[in-house]
Amino acid sequence: MGTESPKVVVVGAGLSGCEAAWQIARMGLHVELWEMRPGTSTPAHRTGLFAELVCSNSLKSDELDSAQGLLKAELRSLGSLLISVADRTRLAAGKALAVDRDEFARTVTKAIKSCERIEVVPAEFKQIDPSQPTIIATGPLTSESLCHSLVALLGCEHLFFFDAIAPTVEAETVDMEFAFWGTRYRPSSHDYLNCPLNREQYLRFREALLQAEKVQPHDFEPRFLFEGCLPVEELARRGEMTLAFGPLKPVGLVDPRTGRRPFACVQLRRENASGTLLGLVGCQTRLKYSEQRRVFRMIPALRKARFARFGSMHKNLFVNSPSVLSKFSQARRAPNIFLAGQITGVEGYVESIASGLVAGVNAARVVLGLEPLLPPAETMIGALQRHITTAESKGFQPMNANFGLIELPPALARLPRAKRKQAISQAAIAAVQEWKKGLNLPQDGP
Repeated sequence: MGTESPKVVVVGAGLSGCEAAWQIARMGLHVELWEMRPGTSTPAHRTGLFAELVCSNSLKSDELDSAQGLLKAELRSLGSLLISVADRTRLAAGKALAVDRDEFARTVTKAIKSCERIEVVPAEFKQIDPSQPTIIATGPLTSESLCHSLVALLGCEHLFFFDAIAPTVEAETVDMEFAFWGTRYRPSSHDYLNCPLNREQYLRFREALLQAEKVQPHDFEPRFLFEGCLPVEELARRGEMTLAFGPLKPVGLVDPRTGRRPFACVQLRRENASGTLLGLVGCQTRLKYSEQRRVFRMIPALRKARFARFGSMHKNLFVNSPSVLSKFSQARRAPNIFLAGQITGVEGYVESIASGLVAGVNAARVVLGLEPLLPPAETMIGALQRHITTAESKGFQPMNANFGLIELPPALARLPRAKRKQAISQAAIAAVQEWKKGLNLPQDGP
């Protein structure tokens, strides 16, 4: 790669960093992509692959009447690398877009490493140069040395919250005498393996969650738990029926052994294409490993389960974006520096990809001497970007994509809820396609 060519430095080869690097290369610029793994790992990662999914293997709903589905549709329209890879590595998961996590990461890694305009630097990035166009996409597990550099650059302290991961079990160890396949309202589907509980079993399971020993991360405070990904034991603490109306809800499921809906149900979702690994949906936890084995084996179908991976909790970092970033995610004190992904306060896989795409496109535009552009307000990607950078800075918290972020014109606001979502999605897709014309993006990859 010629050093005389204009380039953008991207730090972090996670979801947002890989998407940003791809979009920059797609616009004809060179990219220097820094990734410290596998030389320096993190508490949550297992491999040195790019775009490794450390929590669930689901990118959530793919339906256009959902905020997540709309965001994915917009990203497909804009030529997102990571969403296209997700589509190619998807697993059966009902209306959700779930992927084979290893194949997904391998495919992204291959695409990035085979791109001639992207140079991968396998080292830890420690010091930010404000004069060099750079995207910081190191995510919630940013290294300590880079944190110090970022604090100095932004002129503020980081915020943080604690995130939890759900356990994974080996499929062959699930007792099928107490489990059945089926998706909500689709009993013939084999997308989810359901582990039913009667009332007594459910109450015993909940009580065990409450009494089990937990791992307390350093500096842990309950007020820093992220509401969108609460540990299952924290949900249990909030009320006797919270789990039964939450991640263990049995709605739309019929146990073929009884012909009735179970009182509660733990669902398992495939983690790989072969179906040998199954993740416990909504059961992220901070219980000690020995307690996870004991408590989750109280579920009849999991009484002999072998755990391929236990759940865990880790500290996630994010900055107070409304106070330190422009609407284009540029550092107010250093316009050459962009932030992308979860470190900005977007929460979720697809949201991180969207943030990376916006940062990548605009960093490239700045280097090319063009004005950065904000996605239209009526799109999900634009509404999320505006919220992250213009929300009230006091008490700022991470945010998932949701329809409440989009400011509706009066005509749409008056529509019935079902028709309203359809109308929002149609308007958003049209708006993002029009915005794409102004970007002059090539039709294919770099």
